[in-house]
Amino acid sequence: MIYRESGQFKKTYQADQAILPLRQDRIFLILVLLVAFLVVPFTASNYVMNSLLLPFLIYSLAAIGLNILVGYCGQISLGTGGFMAVGAFAAWNLAIRTDLPMPVIFVLAGLITSGAGVLFGLPALRIKGFYLAVTTLAAQFFLVWLLQRPWFNNYSASGVISAPDFHMFGWSIETVTDRYYLSLIILVVMALLAKNLVRSATGRKWMAIRDMDVAAEIIGIRPMPTKLKAFAVSSFFIGIAGVLWAFLYLGQLEADAFNIYTSFDVLFMVIIGGLGSILGCFLGAAFVVLVPIFLNIIPSALGLPLSTAMISYIEVFIFGSLIIFFLIVEPHGMARLWSIAKQKLRLWPFPY
Repeated sequence: MIYRESGQFKKTYQADQAILPLRQDRIFLILVLLVAFLVVPFTASNYVMNSLLLPFLIYSLAAIGLNILVGYCGQISLGTGGFMAVGAFAAWNLAIRTDLPMPVIFVLAGLITSGAGVLFGLPALRIKGFYLAVTTLAAQFFLVWLLQRPWFNNYSASGVISAPDFHMFGWSIETVTDRYYLSLIILVVMALLAKNLVRSATGRKWMAIRDMDVAAEIIGIRPMPTKLKAFAVSSFFIGIAGVLWAFLYLGQLEADAFNIYTSFDVLFMVIIGGLGSILGCFLGAAFVVLVPIFLNIIPSALGLPLSTAMISYIEVFIFGSLIIFFLIVEPHGMARLWSIAKQKLRLWPFPY
């Protein structure tokens, strides 16, 4: 009964097609945003903001980008880390070689990453499934190798370069609170854009290609531009996430920081959170960020002396088990479990 719809009548098409048609969902979202903007920055410690919240926000953005490609369009990709690196290095080179303002650099870095995504997405026009996964995996290794060339890091001897000073609209991004606010604002805006995009005609074309590409082509959907558009949009989101990861979280750039493990982490977020769900991206990112923290805290609290290697093995075991579980039992991941819980709450405490 908590989610009961009695008295909530839809009088217009706009109200019927709203992102959050239930009043309870709208109130919950507003409360979450108020807490995120007005409570967390003044109550969370620097450690929590820098080690938990920043990775969560940036990973959520990267997961949204990958989910557009994998969850909505059905095109598998293992090159997320490489595309994040493209966005980060593109932004860094634009920052030091031009006098462009940072918002323009962000957009250009995303567009450059989109171009790379379209380039490596061309094989998707001919292959799919395992073969496409291998192709994007090759893109991951190639992009990391390419960005290790001296020109991209300004001939740094170590290959590690510091992120430039960050200014946006006269706002100097210096403290961890500033970095948190900027990441949060960008995530909220881009998540809203993604949610509206997947509900548009373009999003419906992606889902048609995902469900049955031959049938989609028969009804007039052109596979080539539809798939390439998915690669472009997905790479744009991932490129912006790469800029935030390097500039705001790491504070430096190194191609090896965007290795294959980064690609797998983001893919795990999408699978565990829920394929084809924007909410699932947040749930999956929270899970992947929090599990290593809990694996370090819980054994110590219980007096169990676990080595770092053992904790790493347990983490891999948990992720692997959950991926198998969700792929077999519930392909829509944690987002589907949340949806089922909401359906139960609509009737609770009555059985039907």
